Amino acid sequence: MAESDTPIPYKLLPDEIHRSVEPGMAVLRLQTRQSREGLLDGAWWPRSRDVATELPALIRALTVHLGPITRVGLDTAAWEKIPTRVVVDGGVVHLDSFPVGDDTVLVTRGDNDHFALMVVPPDTTPDAARDAMARAVDIGNVAQAAEILVAMLPEPAGDIKGPA
Repeated sequence: MAESDTPIPYKLLPDEIHRSVEPGMAVLRLQTRQSREGLLDGAWWPRSRDVATELPALIRALTVHLGPITRVGLDTAAWEKIPTRVVVDGGVVHLDSFPVGDDTVLVTRGDNDHFALMVVPPDTTPDAARDAMARAVDIGNVAQAAEILVAMLPEPAGDIKGPA
């Protein structure tokens, strides 16, 4: 199989959002401007909370757009079995535990260039994910990830309380 026949392990929004996305494929949206004045640099919609399945595709996609990724900071309470490092395409990426919440991932390029990505919950509908991701990378956005997700995502049906 020719190298050009190898499928790309990521999809960019919004064009691909309505197609089936399996675990292990990164759905990612990054800011497209040079200035990094906002709170968020992008948004990621993993399809599960399994780090071993989801993180390699994210790292590959980020490497294409940002260059080599050296560290990823995750909240251990939000993910299943976080190892101390992962090897992606022969490169080692160190994983750090940060109490950033389940709505944020911190990515380091090189020695000290940090990016903050909003994490859209895996069970989010495609339309809600697309809208939340678009707001996260909007040039005028000053909201943190948690604020965007609370405002953009519908409340799960099981959490809605009726009259007592």
